[in-house]
Amino acid sequence: MNNVFVIGVGLIGGSLCLDLKKIFPEIKIHGIDISEDSLDLAIKLNLIDHKSGFEALNIADLVLIATPVDIANNIIIDVLDIINEKTLVIDFGSTKNNICDKVTDHRNRRNYLASHPIAGTEFSGPESAFSGLFNDKTIILCDTEKTDQKLLKTAEDIFNSINMNIRYMDSLSHDKHIAYVSHLSHISSFMLGKTVMDKEKNENNIFDMAGSGFESTVRLAKSSPEMWAPIFKLNKDNIIESLDEYILNLKKFKILIQNDDSVQLKSEMKKTNYIINILKGIN
Repeated sequence: MNNVFVIGVGLIGGSLCLDLKKIFPEIKIHGIDISEDSLDLAIKLNLIDHKSGFEALNIADLVLIATPVDIANNIIIDVLDIINEKTLVIDFGSTKNNICDKVTDHRNRRNYLASHPIAGTEFSGPESAFSGLFNDKTIILCDTEKTDQKLLKTAEDIFNSINMNIRYMDSLSHDKHIAYVSHLSHISSFMLGKTVMDKEKNENNIFDMAGSGFESTVRLAKSSPEMWAPIFKLNKDNIIESLDEYILNLKKFKILIQNDDSVQLKSEMKKTNYIINILKGIN
């Protein structure tokens, strides 16, 4: 592997660059981004070796698409049009069914692998990238039967090399499940932050009274709107379904409080305590 192209040099793309440089010290990493400032910073931080453009993708051995999902959907056909027959193209977006549908009939469909790393922070941009972001994290690979098996093996070897846990899923199931375990939590965080700011006009009150529980719950509200708004749009149906169930549970919980039903309140919370056992099994 000689030439790696990273499209999007932010947290995910930049962190991938750092890990790949450790595994393959001889590779040259070419960066593509809509922001010249981001590319300049990525070079300064030694995330990439060169700035590049789509016209050079024909020399790529590996193309990593780490852009917001709407941009990935818009460029995937152009990328597949330009690459050579041996290039592996991987995208790392949080929604999968739309992009998989888009490439169904492309002549280079077997060069493409849909992936979603369950890794990240609330920060964005090249300055947020760090080596080890993906260590012991799960990566979901979707519709792998449609990817060339030799190229799939190359991808699996890379992910194993950076100590990721590989899971396999069809793209439809991925989008449904991820709406509950990821997208809903971000919406909850954004709306909790909005509710508090709408009610507590005095910022000092928020600063002085907010404890660690509030801080950890609202942490995701610092996430990039440019990244998350397209996710909510592209996974709209699944997210609305998850929101309907979440709102229903909130309403039921509100009624229990209104009715002073402390017995049922404790019962509901105790049943939900079991989630920690599930998360311990994951971790």
